[in-house]
Amino acid sequence: MASLKKRPSGSFQIQYYVGGKQKRHTLGKIPHQLAKEKLRQFESAQLRGEDNPLPTKTPIAVVVQAYVDHVRNTKTAKSAQTDIYYLREAFGPICEGLQITSRRPSEAARKRPVRETERRKRVPVIEANHFEDISTAEVQRFITTHTQRRGLAPKTANRYREILVRLFNWAMTQRGIRMPGGKNPAAPVEKYKERAPDIRYLTLPQIDEQLDALREHPQILAMVATLIYAGLRREELLQLQRRDVDLKRGLIQVRAKTVNGRAWQPKTGKNRSVPISAALRGYLERYAPRPSRGEWCFPSPKGELWDGDNFSADLRKINRAAGLVWGSLDYRHTFGSQLAQAGQSLFLISELMGNSPEICRRHYAHLSADALACAIQFGKSLDANSVGFESVS
Repeated sequence: MASLKKRPSGSFQIQYYVGGKQKRHTLGKIPHQLAKEKLRQFESAQLRGEDNPLPTKTPIAVVVQAYVDHVRNTKTAKSAQTDIYYLREAFGPICEGLQITSRRPSEAARKRPVRETERRKRVPVIEANHFEDISTAEVQRFITTHTQRRGLAPKTANRYREILVRLFNWAMTQRGIRMPGGKNPAAPVEKYKERAPDIRYLTLPQIDEQLDALREHPQILAMVATLIYAGLRREELLQLQRRDVDLKRGLIQVRAKTVNGRAWQPKTGKNRSVPISAALRGYLERYAPRPSRGEWCFPSPKGELWDGDNFSADLRKINRAAGLVWGSLDYRHTFGSQLAQAGQSLFLISELMGNSPEICRRHYAHLSADALACAIQFGKSLDANSVGFESVS
């Protein structure tokens, strides 16, 4: 059994015995009711047979830095960068891994009004004396405040919660962090109800309109045709090498690679093959990068790996002159949407796009209505008058 002791200084201690030896754990100067709750959690952990049931005390920066290193070692560069952005928003630049290393601000940052920048700086971050002191209420307050002040979409708010849940789970299972009660404080945070996804895609006439607008730009024409007719992600397109496009076999290989010591892999970590359709083959056969441009299938104007943001900026400039507003994600959604409307299964679409069936269901299931209507047709149809039904007029 353990007992609660109050010292003359006003701080509380938990007194307990291990192997007949008395041990004490200082709780500090906290309210009596909170000290009693910590004692209850301690005794509950003892009953569960935990060798050291007391919460650890670890600086937040130490845990977050270790997690950032883990994310960078296990995720793609872009995915890791996204997670790190959310962690920086949650905790601020408290460790080296969350420092902003880019000296040149992004285009979005340069265009952001000064008032907006200052407002975002004033949004509070998650603060506590130790990582183990972060509570559910603190996480909820952080997400709620950001959502209200910045007008975050429900999906974005839930993304903050998801990243924090992963952080605490990893810290507890991989780093030996002992949270009070052994519970993840971010898990009980209530999720926001998300709206149905608003998917924008091109109709068949709009596909022709888009490709016609690129006739004077043969390389970008071939790139956009590949995005539309193969459903690749932008980064997958830019990472294609000559050997990845096999016109003889009619396949595009989306696969991991290491070029000049830099490793890259698809977003889901899985390689896949996408057949080259008859519509796409003509564009790829007419496009042939000069050998002097290196091994990239679609090199940048300098003959190097094309930066995704730079490619999008160049494409946006051409489209804006033609009065068009579509981009890489619209082209990818066009591939999935057109297949769904053609009656292809969501499982097949997910395999071709490198997505999970659940994501494809959320995005494209409503477009399969015609196929669903055909699927339920069985049995004999009856003439209402032949079985005695009266017509309603």
